[in-house]
Amino acid sequence: MTIKLHPTALVNQGAKLGEGVEIGPFCIVGPSVTLGNGVKLRSHVVVDGHTTIGKNTEVFPFAAIGLPPQDKKYKGEPTTLSIGANCVIREHCTIHIGTATGTGHTEVGDEVLFMVNSHIAHDCRIGKGVILANNATLGGHVELGDFVILGGNSAVHQFVRIGAMAMIGGMSGVEHDVIPFGLATGDRARLNGLNLIGLKRRGLAHSQIHALRDAYRRIFNGEGLRIDRIAKLRLDYGADAMVMQMVDFAAFESHRPLCVPMVSPSAAEHD
Repeated sequence: MTIKLHPTALVNQGAKLGEGVEIGPFCIVGPSVTLGNGVKLRSHVVVDGHTTIGKNTEVFPFAAIGLPPQDKKYKGEPTTLSIGANCVIREHCTIHIGTATGTGHTEVGDEVLFMVNSHIAHDCRIGKGVILANNATLGGHVELGDFVILGGNSAVHQFVRIGAMAMIGGMSGVEHDVIPFGLATGDRARLNGLNLIGLKRRGLAHSQIHALRDAYRRIFNGEGLRIDRIAKLRLDYGADAMVMQMVDFAAFESHRPLCVPMVSPSAAEHD
């Protein structure tokens, strides 16, 4: 396989290009960039910084990847960005390198879809199969678990964690951590039950969904302190990896408090 390089593209000396890479018109590739096999930069794409892009990822026009973070504390340190394989990064998307005061690294998993105008700030950690719809934005240090979906025009505050398979509704502002498998919506997002449609689409059995619903109710509703209810869930569901994922997330000492239900969990949950 050969590299296809448009005559108007600028690839700086030092950049590493894998087999089958295609770089379209007016793209710019910096000297510390590594593009895996089969990466395609459509046109007018800028990739700079200490950035690695995995195989078969496709980047659409006017995306800006690996540029310095929008952080006044950043002083040009050689921080990094890695993007996984088989990703689709659409027009005008921006993804920034990390900061020395953070982890120093921004990480994007495999098979993500970032739609038009989505933004991934410095030091974010993005799991596999994540989807950001148009204009969805992440502040610095945000963590998204595998298969999270953010609706259009949603915004996630710095240091927020969103657990695996959670769904954030469009036009939502997320300032608190969202448990795995949760559904959060609203101007200041609050939980509205579990992401039942998403769980069914992922092929979860009814018995597994029932266990997650029970854990959800007991984390957010019931007698006594939440810490005690979580301890009881560990006894009841210690062998259930998915329930434990939710329980461990809820018990973690985070920068942000947990996003809580807008109504009683028993009222919000339905088949």
